[in-house]
Amino acid sequence: MRKPEVSEELARRVVASLRRAFDVDLDPSAALIAVSTRDGVDYQCNLAMSLGKRLGKPPREVAAGIVENLELDGIADQPEIAGPGFLNFVLRREWLEQRVAEQAKDDRLGVAEAEQPRRVALDYSSPNVAKEMHVGHVRSTVIGDAISRLLRFVGHEVLPHNHLGDWGTPFGMLIEHHLDEPSGDRSDLNAFYQAARRKFDADEAFATRSRERVVKLQSGDADTLAFWQELVDESTRHFNAAYRQLGITLTDDDIYGESFYNPYLGEVVDELEADGLTELSDGAVCVFPEGFTNREGDRLPLIVRKRDGGYGYAATDLATIRYWTAERGATDLLYVVGTPQAQHFAMIFAVARAAGWLEGVHAEHIGFGSILGADGKVMRTRAGETIKLASLLDEAVAQAAEVVAERSKLSKEEQREVARAVGIGAVKYADLSSDRERDYVFDWDRMLAKDGNTSVYLQYAHARIESILAKAGETDDNAPVLLQKPEERTLALTLLRFSEAISAATSAYAPHKLCTYLYDTAVTFSRFYEECPVLTAETPELRASRVQLATLTSRTLVQGLALLGIEAPRRL
Repeated sequence: MRKPEVSEELARRVVASLRRAFDVDLDPSAALIAVSTRDGVDYQCNLAMSLGKRLGKPPREVAAGIVENLELDGIADQPEIAGPGFLNFVLRREWLEQRVAEQAKDDRLGVAEAEQPRRVALDYSSPNVAKEMHVGHVRSTVIGDAISRLLRFVGHEVLPHNHLGDWGTPFGMLIEHHLDEPSGDRSDLNAFYQAARRKFDADEAFATRSRERVVKLQSGDADTLAFWQELVDESTRHFNAAYRQLGITLTDDDIYGESFYNPYLGEVVDELEADGLTELSDGAVCVFPEGFTNREGDRLPLIVRKRDGGYGYAATDLATIRYWTAERGATDLLYVVGTPQAQHFAMIFAVARAAGWLEGVHAEHIGFGSILGADGKVMRTRAGETIKLASLLDEAVAQAAEVVAERSKLSKEEQREVARAVGIGAVKYADLSSDRERDYVFDWDRMLAKDGNTSVYLQYAHARIESILAKAGETDDNAPVLLQKPEERTLALTLLRFSEAISAATSAYAPHKLCTYLYDTAVTFSRFYEECPVLTAETPELRASRVQLATLTSRTLVQGLALLGIEAPRRL
């Protein structure tokens, strides 16, 4: 049977004590148990502070009642009542030693699987066909993939869908350009798109043919669809190359482009009309969800069918919700899309709820900020152009190769492989370690630094531990854990909080919380290693214990980085 997280175990006992003391029932999640930042205190409970007014008693009296009725069974000493009513917990050394030893034997490092697994439809990456992926696609792709890995690790079913922009007006222009130059080079998708756009803007006859081609595409003309499919296939090859280089888990089976939902669009509008949710506005079919207005107080429309009979993003996004809930049984809909789309998704969700498509379903927009250059503006080339993702990743590996070569004893071939892991890891970690809702500045020197909260620091920390373990030779996996020095105890406490870090990162869709934990773990191990020699410990028993702690730290770093989609080479 799984062991509860330390904070969860304390919370259960606190609410049980509260029930005995004051006949008050609370869910353990309301017990307000948190990791303490005070020296000499492991966990703090602020429950008495929030309950004082409700019970009509001073918080310190509530705290005293909790302590008097608290049954800890050797987990911790009786908590100290501090200040106006805080409870300060200090875990017992013997209990800590036992729990760490148990975690060392657990393949999942103490992380439980969800008792009630969810079926999560996760929309992320979603580049546009006939355009190469650029730096602007990094965040959705990297954050979305980390969230997918985290959700799967804790036992949820994830249904990823890569919502490609593969339909609409631009494809008439692209297909006509393709027909004009059938032998033209399409290996540079951006150049191909830009050439078609220039011709569309300058040649009215071409523009007319392009518009006519869109009609043929949308009506299902076989030849037009074949040309369109060529563009989709070529683009998909480009996307897959980027995904392979980034270590992204999306596959061709996960592609659900705008074209996939095209057959459903008419049904969506018909259903909204039948429910009395639509209004005609300037010839367009619109829904005006309640609570959305502009600065002048006018209602904001969600256009589900344009005046010319065409459909836009709103109709496609509504069809997406309808498909994943009604036909695929998703319990959760998650959209990893930039923060500027927040209002759009809020309106989409409001309309979907009014239509009854979100009954019993959790829908959430997981927004994120932009990647900025050193000038504080959205990152671009010196010429002001969007930076291609492939170029960015190649540069990351090249810069990492210089870092690795500085002091590496690896062969040239091994250095190339390590440089790839370090460079790609640096790009992903720089993104994931930032609070996703904020912008961050892209800085090569900072992301490839060997110190500070970087993937390079974590990878070097792991490689250092692996070197120690290699020198230690065969070890006893059943050796008892002994926590004699403060640094050993601090490391043990940190390792036991891995499950809490996973829970925090997963519940808030916030990979940066896992990054912070991994960095803290690496720093804590470094302090432990400085004060607690592993290979030259005073006794064989202490040596075996410290090897156990080092091994568990290594496994924790590897697993944590893997959940972020980052490799941890054994040697650097």
